[in-house]
Amino acid sequence: MKIVQVAGARPQFIKYLPVSSAIRRHNCRPGAAFLENILVHTGQHYDYSMSQVFFNELGIEEPKYHLGVGSASHGSQTGQILVKVEEVLARERPDAIVVYGDTNSTIGAALAAAKLGIPVAHVEAGLRSRNKEMPEEINRVLTDHVSTVLFCPSRAAVENLRGEGFGNVMLNGELISVDPGEAVAAHYGESGTRHKTGISHPLVCNVGDVMYDVLNIASGIAGEKSDILLRLGLSSGQYSVLTIHRAENTDTEGKLEEIAAFVNQTANGATVVFPVHPRTRKHLEGLSPKRLFEENVLLVPPLGYFDMLWLLKNSRLVLTDSGGVQKEAYWLKVPCITLRDETEWVETLQSGWNILYKEYASGQGMPAKPGFLPPGAELTSYGDGDAAGRIVGALMEIFSKENF
Repeated sequence: MKIVQVAGARPQFIKYLPVSSAIRRHNCRPGAAFLENILVHTGQHYDYSMSQVFFNELGIEEPKYHLGVGSASHGSQTGQILVKVEEVLARERPDAIVVYGDTNSTIGAALAAAKLGIPVAHVEAGLRSRNKEMPEEINRVLTDHVSTVLFCPSRAAVENLRGEGFGNVMLNGELISVDPGEAVAAHYGESGTRHKTGISHPLVCNVGDVMYDVLNIASGIAGEKSDILLRLGLSSGQYSVLTIHRAENTDTEGKLEEIAAFVNQTANGATVVFPVHPRTRKHLEGLSPKRLFEENVLLVPPLGYFDMLWLLKNSRLVLTDSGGVQKEAYWLKVPCITLRDETEWVETLQSGWNILYKEYASGQGMPAKPGFLPPGAELTSYGDGDAAGRIVGALMEIFSKENF
């Protein structure tokens, strides 16, 4: 069996890591059918700090194909990805393609595969913010609706898909078995009806969140890998972390000024570390960061994965518009304020570890002791840390040539 996996942005490299590791473990098992894994890097993130550093730090293999798409408007970038991924798929003829998340790389690659009749597996399927003005929301909805298998990170994501008419749901949305091949076989029974799986009858699986897989591995070694606190002269628990990168916050001067004013007020003079995303840096150049942010806001270049993780783990508060950072703060049990009007990661709000910034600003604030669930309970929403193993096992069972 052969799969092509497509990544192009910083979060996707992180999500790809545990899946590629699970493939290597599968291929080392005696008697296991070999799974050929081909990585395609679209080049959507072309800045070293947003791309190559992750290959170096995390030990990800060099992509077989680097498409070099680079920065462009949404339409141009998506179109280039579609065309170039189509060329790769026509050459490789894989049994399936795997895409991650909600970027232009995701939707461009998914459309290319669907139009060639190649099954699409979407990792992080079913997420919804309900805000169709966000490019990410358009990407994730369209990708789900051209996919053959939808790997959901949580029960809530499954219910979102069910509400849109997806009916072929494994285990009624519960986390699937640690033996996903057995779970898939049990779902379809002995009749061979798995052959109906396709774009017209997609399979929905709750596998948990691959980012939780990564965090479980990396949080234990981040302190050995990172000296970020020493380099920046910080003390654990004495600073906050800020990230801003979404177009809704960066592309409008008035919105960026509103977010900056909120950060200044919330920090109240305490140190805020702000790793500046290239998109945000471009928009800040014409606005003078010193005018927007008070002196306690420390602007630094984008950080590697281990530096960022250790920075988050030791912070007192996180302010972010990143879905990935919201979840990392949640798992690390650091209170988080989301700099958006909504979030697709609703479980983080329900647990009390996260709050939307306008609700915070309106006086609701963070609870004195965030997190209303028993110790450990808040982690169960996103699986048990083996999402990647479930994904690989399910792919082998569904798309192996004798079954599909």
